[in-house]
Amino acid sequence: MKLLRRLRTYEIRNGEQIQEMTLNLCVLTPNRIVWDSEVTEIILSTNSGQIGVLKNHAPIATALDIGILKIRLNDRWLTVALMGGFARIGNNEITILANDAERGSDVDPQEAQQTLKIAEANLNKAKGKRQTIEANLALRRARTRVEAINTIS
Repeated sequence: MKLLRRLRTYEIRNGEQIQEMTLNLCVLTPNRIVWDSEVTEIILSTNSGQIGVLKNHAPIATALDIGILKIRLNDRWLTVALMGGFARIGNNEITILANDAERGSDVDPQEAQQTLKIAEANLNKAKGKRQTIEANLALRRARTRVEAINTIS
């Protein structure tokens, strides 16, 4: 799927016009398209820290960590809980291939809190290295979903 670059024109007070180029963001999981539209800016969690992306960003490909994708759409910030994956950035197009993703607005707060409590209990009950690693991953995923609800409105 090829996304196209688009230009938006804004008029400022003295009558001059400026153009603001936006980014095309596409967030895909194996089962669905979570996001496919223009954005102004994003901040995402990579395996080596957070990265902010504005128009004309240098081309990169990076692995993504479990964390929050923050999306600036005009003057609002939206969130998506990402469960790891990969991102490709270039030519003002961002493609994110995520293991799983959920918009913050789609997360049920009560269910997310309950899942967090269960994940914390499972970590406390974990025996052995494998169970501890799996419980830690489940806890990180649960915390990310709760954070997606509570982050930037």
